[in-house]
Parts: sequence; structure tokens; C-alpha cells
Amino acid sequence: MTTPVVSIAYHSGYGHTAVLAEAVRDGAADAGATVHLIKVDGITDAEWQLLDASDAIVFGSPTYMGTASGAFHQFAEATSKRWFTDAWLDKLAAGFTNSGSKSGDKGHTLQFFQTLAGQHGMTWVNLGLKPGWNSSEASENDLNRLGFFSGAGAQTPTDQGPEGVHKADVATAEHLGRRVAATARTFAAGRAAA
Repeated sequence: MTTPVVSIAYHSGYGHTAVLAEAVRDGAADAGATVHLIKVDGITDAEWQLLDASDAIVFGSPTYMGTASGAFHQFAEATSKRWFTDAWLDKLAAGFTNSGSKSGDKGHTLQFFQTLAGQHGMTWVNLGLKPGWNSSEASENDLNRLGFFSGAGAQTPTDQGPEGVHKADVATAEHLGRRVAATARTFAAGRAAA
């Protein structure tokens, strides 16, 4: 059985999204993947090559003004060099984001990631969880407490640092990492059998 390679390409303005990136890493590693954390605002040629060699790329960014950060947008535009050569064709993709409010239009950031993945011909891995905290018996400590389906959404009060990232959001990001790694293993097995 091959070990899937998962890279997490992310930007974090104040450290909140970095906490989620590390949680995705931990979940993917726990599921047996080799994992690379790549900060897109200082990406090197060697890190571009790591992305090109990965089975899955997980995109992460804070949601600022209803979309991914400017630094992530610059990275996304720079991926056009990969688009021309189909370097990421048939890789897996997933995403996560954080904002200061419960909604914050995080769904738009996740859709931006999905569109980026679609343009590269990548296959999107969704969160695969029912919404948490959606009944009177539920709790804000439930996995997927904010009820996102396309990726992991997190909320951290703007007056708190990285330590303020909600534990349920960290656990949800870990779940996403495990799901991406497991899906990558399944895809690799299917290719080997073909």
C-alpha cells in the first residue's frame, strides 16, 4: 500500500488559520499520509515542486471581506503556470477557512478554492460531515459546529489570538485531514488496480 502525500497550501494573517493548517496536517498524518505544510506567502521553488508531487493539495486561508486573503489570491494566480502544463490534473483538493464571525461569508472562500481546483482539473474532497450544533440537544462543541459541507469552516473572535481557535473547529480540521488522506489512499489503490 502506498503512502499518500498531502500538501497544505495556506496563508494565515494572524495565526488562526495556521492552527487549522496544523490540525489538517495532524489528521492527515494520523491517517498515514506524508504531509507538507506550505505557507503560500513565502513559497519557494522547492515547495512548488512538493505541490506538484503531491497526491492531494488542501487550500487554506482566512476569509477577509468575503473571500480568501490577498496573499492566497496571489498564490492562486501563480498556479496558472501549473494549469498550462496540467501539473495538478487529477490530484485531490480540499479546503478550510476561518473568519471572525460565524458566517463571514466563508462559503465564498470555500467556493473560490473549489473553482481553483476545478480549473486545474482536480477532484474536490468535501468535509463528509453532517452539521453539528443544529438542534436544542446539540452543542457548540460538535464537529462541524458551523454547518459547512464543502470544507472546514472555523470562527475565532477577532480579539483573540491563535489560542482562541475553537476546539471543535480544530477537531473538524483534523477530520478533514484524515478524510483527504483516506481518499488519496483509495484513489491511489484504484490507479494501481487499473
